[in-house]
Amino acid sequence: MRSGAELEGAFAAAVRDSVQAVDVPEAPLLLIRRAEIAELATNMRLPAIYTFREYVQSGGLMSYGSDLPDLYRRAATYVDKILKGAKPGELPLQTAEKFELAVNLKTAKALGLTISEAFLVRADEVIE
Repeated sequence: MRSGAELEGAFAAAVRDSVQAVDVPEAPLLLIRRAEIAELATNMRLPAIYTFREYVQSGGLMSYGSDLPDLYRRAATYVDKILKGAKPGELPLQTAEKFELAVNLKTAKALGLTISEAFLVRADEVIE
């Protein structure tokens, strides 16, 4: 996919090729169109997992990925250090430390899926 106009075709190709599930990668173009992507996946009966909970809040099935507000807070500390004179090249490299799991039970039901209680207990957010 090179543009948002190709979304429907990409999902149609997945269905045509008998894809059983979709992993939607992290990309600004996709995040902006998350509601459309979630709707396409559900309408085409394709279970999908996403990187960010915003997809699940927009109707996607489930997400597992970095906690964006935590990343932004940590980035702000770097900006603060740089503004106070730290050299960016001397600051240690950081990776995500906090991850979150979100599940949308409405979407699971629409797809005919049952999510186990053991899985739901581990979720940070469950949309019913």
